[in-house]
Amino acid sequence: MIRIALRTLRFHKGGFIASFIGLFFGAVIVIGAGGLLETGIHNAAPPHRLSSAPVVVTGDQRYEYTQQELVFPERLHMDGALTRKIAGLPGVGAAVPDLSFPAALAKGGKVTGHGWSSAKLSPYKLTGGSAPAADGQAVLGETLAQQAGVRTGESVQLLVHGTRKSYQVSGLATGPDDGTDVFLRDAEAAAVSGRAGTVDNIGVFPAAGARSADIASAVRDLVGDSPITVLTGDDRGRAEDPDVVADGSDLIPLAAAFGGLSAMVTIFVVASTLGLSIQQRQRELALLRTIGTTPGQLRRLVVGETLFLAIVATGLAVVPGPRFGHWLLDAFADAGVVPDSIAFRAGSVPVIVGVGTALLTAIGAAFIAAQAAARTRPTEALAEATLRRRWFSAFRLVVGLLCLVGGVALAWGTAGAAGPDAAGVATPAAMVWAAAFGLLGPVVVRAMVAALRRPAAKVSGLAGELAAHNARARTGRLASAVMPVMLASGLAIGLIYMQTTQSDGAQRAFDEDVRADVVVTSDSGGLPLDVVDKVRAQPGVAAATAQISTTGYIEPDEPMRPSEGEDTGPQPTELSLRGVTEQGLDRTTAYHAARGSLSALEGDSVALPAADAKDRALGDLVPMRLGDGTRVELKLVATVEGRRGYETALVPASLLIGHTDGGLVPQIMVRAAAGTDKDRLISSLSALAADQPGLRVSGREVLEAAQAEADDTQAWMAYLVLGVVVGYATLALINTQVLATTERRKEFMLQRLIGATRRQVLHMMTVEASLVALAGIVLGLLVAGATLVPLSLSVLGTALPGGSPWILAVVVAGAVALTLATTLLASAAVLRGRPGDMAGIKE
Repeated sequence: MIRIALRTLRFHKGGFIASFIGLFFGAVIVIGAGGLLETGIHNAAPPHRLSSAPVVVTGDQRYEYTQQELVFPERLHMDGALTRKIAGLPGVGAAVPDLSFPAALAKGGKVTGHGWSSAKLSPYKLTGGSAPAADGQAVLGETLAQQAGVRTGESVQLLVHGTRKSYQVSGLATGPDDGTDVFLRDAEAAAVSGRAGTVDNIGVFPAAGARSADIASAVRDLVGDSPITVLTGDDRGRAEDPDVVADGSDLIPLAAAFGGLSAMVTIFVVASTLGLSIQQRQRELALLRTIGTTPGQLRRLVVGETLFLAIVATGLAVVPGPRFGHWLLDAFADAGVVPDSIAFRAGSVPVIVGVGTALLTAIGAAFIAAQAAARTRPTEALAEATLRRRWFSAFRLVVGLLCLVGGVALAWGTAGAAGPDAAGVATPAAMVWAAAFGLLGPVVVRAMVAALRRPAAKVSGLAGELAAHNARARTGRLASAVMPVMLASGLAIGLIYMQTTQSDGAQRAFDEDVRADVVVTSDSGGLPLDVVDKVRAQPGVAAATAQISTTGYIEPDEPMRPSEGEDTGPQPTELSLRGVTEQGLDRTTAYHAARGSLSALEGDSVALPAADAKDRALGDLVPMRLGDGTRVELKLVATVEGRRGYETALVPASLLIGHTDGGLVPQIMVRAAAGTDKDRLISSLSALAADQPGLRVSGREVLEAAQAEADDTQAWMAYLVLGVVVGYATLALINTQVLATTERRKEFMLQRLIGATRRQVLHMMTVEASLVALAGIVLGLLVAGATLVPLSLSVLGTALPGGSPWILAVVVAGAVALTLATTLLASAAVLRGRPGDMAGIKE
C-alpha cells in the first residue's frame, strides 16, 4: 500500500502542493517560536565590556524564595571593600572594581561614565594620549570623540549627577562601546557619581596556574548568603546589563504565548488542508473499498502518502526554522522588548518539537479523514462518497463542547484579572475559543446554509440556489474551507483590538493621573532633589512635586523560606512605587487619600493602594523592599484609590532617591498658577538652567510622548506576532480556497457540457465564496467577541473594546476580498478552454 500511496501523489498535485505549503510554513513558525522559548530559558548574555575578566562578581538582582522569579529593577551596589577581600583570596591574581554612571556631553548625547579601572575588564586599548592620571582628565571612546569633534588635549563639558564640569581629553580608546563610553580617574568617578565606597561589579583574574572555576567557588564561599552572585561564561553579560535578568525572563512567556498560538494555528491549518484534500478523493477511496481493499489497507494508504509528504515538508523546514527564530529575537530586541545583549541559543529540542507537531498533526488529520471511508461498507462506499452523509462526529462534538467550557472559564478569568494583566489570560482564551468554534464549525455552517438558502436563491437566482445546494451537500468540505477564514479574521480582529484596548486603558490611566502643565527634566538624566524647592519658588508656579518611578514589594508578614518544591511560603506583593514630594501633590497629580492624608508623606512613610491596605490600619508598619532590594519598614499614613490594575504606592522622594540607579529626580511636575500662560512659565523656569546645567523645561507633551513610546513598543511586539500568525492563516486561506476550487474541474466540466456558460459557473462560485466568507467571518467574530468582551470589561469597564471601528471594517473587507479573489481566479483558470477540451474530447 505504501508503494501505491507514493504513486498516487503525482495524480493529486493540487492537494500535494497545498498540504506541502501548510506543513512547511507551519513547521518553520513552530520551530522558530520554540527556539525563542529555549533562548529565554537559557537567558544567555555573552559579555562585551567585561569579557576580559573570567569571573565577575555583581549584585544578585533576583528576589530570593519567590515563585514568580521577581527581579529588582534597580542595580544592587556592592561595598567597595569587597574588592580588597577578593583580591586577598588564594589563587586570585587581581580584583578590579567596575563603576558606571549615566552622564551626558554638554554638546552631544547621553554617555556612560566609568572609572578607568573598568577599561581593564574589556578589550579597551588606548589609541592616542594617556590614561587619566589626575582630576579633570578623561579618556573618550574613539568613536565618541569623532562624533563630538574633539581630539586629545582638547576639552569637553560633561554633565553628571546634576553638575557640569570641564574635562581635558587625555587620551582616546577603542573598545566594544567606544561610541558612548567616557573614562575618569577612579576616585573622581566615584565622587562625581555620588557613589563613593560602592562598586557595580568586580572583575576577578586568576593568578598563574589557578583555575577560574576554583576562584569562582572561593568567591561564592566568601560572599556566603549575601545578595551577591558570581558569574562565569555567558552569564557574565548579566553584570553588564541587569535588564537581562529583569527583562530576559519576559522572553519565556512571550515565546510560549507566541509558540502556543502558532502551534494552534498550524494544527488547524494543516488539519483543514489535509482533511479537505483527502475529502476530495472520497470517490477514489470508495472505489478501492468496492474492489476489496480492507479498512486497514485504506488507512495505511492515506497515512503513508501523508507521512511521506510531511517528512519532506518538515525536513526542509529544519533549515529556515532556527533562522526565523533568530530573526524574531532580533526584531524584539530592536523594538526594546528584550535586551539586545541576549544571544540566540536554540538546540535540537525546538526542531524536534516543531517537526513532531507538524508530523503528528498531519498523521492525525490523515487518520481521521481516512477513518470515515474505512468504516464505510463496500456496498455503501460510492453512495457515501457522492452524498457525504457523515458530516459530523460525536467525538468532534464532545471536544468542541469541552473547548467551549474552557473558553468560558478563561473569559471569567480575563474579566477578573487586573487591567494590564488581562491580555495574558485573553491570549490563550482566543486559542481555546478558536478551537471550540473550529470544531463546531460544521454545525454553524450547516445552520447558516439552511438560513441563507432562500435569500441566496432570491438574490442570485438559479446560481444562488445551486450554490446553496452544493454547500448543503458538501458541509464537511465547506467547513474545511471556512476554517482558515475564521482563523485569519478572528485572530486579526481579536489580537488588534486586544492591543488597542490595552493602549486605551493605559492612556486613560495616564490622563487621569497627570494634571501638571509643565515638566522639568535634565539632559544628564536627572536633577538633585533640592531643585524641586527652587522650581516651586519661581513666579507663576502654583505647585511642583518630584516624581521618581520604580517598582517595590510588600513583604509577607511571615518570612519566606527556601524550598525545593513550589511551597516557599507567603509571597511578596509587587506594585508600582513612586517617590514624591507631598507639597503640591494633589494639584500636579490625581492622587487623593481614601484614608489618612497625603500631606503626612515624610520620613519613613508610605501611602498604599486601597486594595493592598484593606487589612491594615493607619499607623501600621509595612515591611517592604525598595527597587534595589533594601528592606524597610514604612509607616502607613494613607491609602490611595486608582484605576484597577494601574494602582501606585507613594513614598517620600527623599526616601526613594538613594535607592535608584541615578540617585536623582528624573522629572519635576509643575502646575501653573491661575492666569499664568504656559509658554511664559516655561520661559521663567528655563532661567534655572544657568545654575542647574542640563535643565530642560517642556510641556506635558513630553510625558505624553514617553507614554506613547512605551505603548508603541508593546504595540510593535503585538503586531509582529499578529503579522506572523495571521499572515500564515491568510496564506492558508488562499491555499485552501485555491485547492477547494481547482479540484472541482470535473464538476465544472459537466456544467459546461450541459450548457452552462462560464459566466453562470463563475456566478455560482461567487455565491459559494460569499457563503464561505460570511460563515468564516461570523465564526471569527464569535472568537473575537468572546475574547474581547471580558478583556474590555477588565481594562475599560465596558463591553466595547477600544480602537477604531475601521479596524473591523478593514479586516472583514480583506477576508471577503481574499476569499472571493482566490476562488474566482482559481475558477477562471479551471474554466479556460472549451467544454470538449475539458472532457478530453477531440473535435
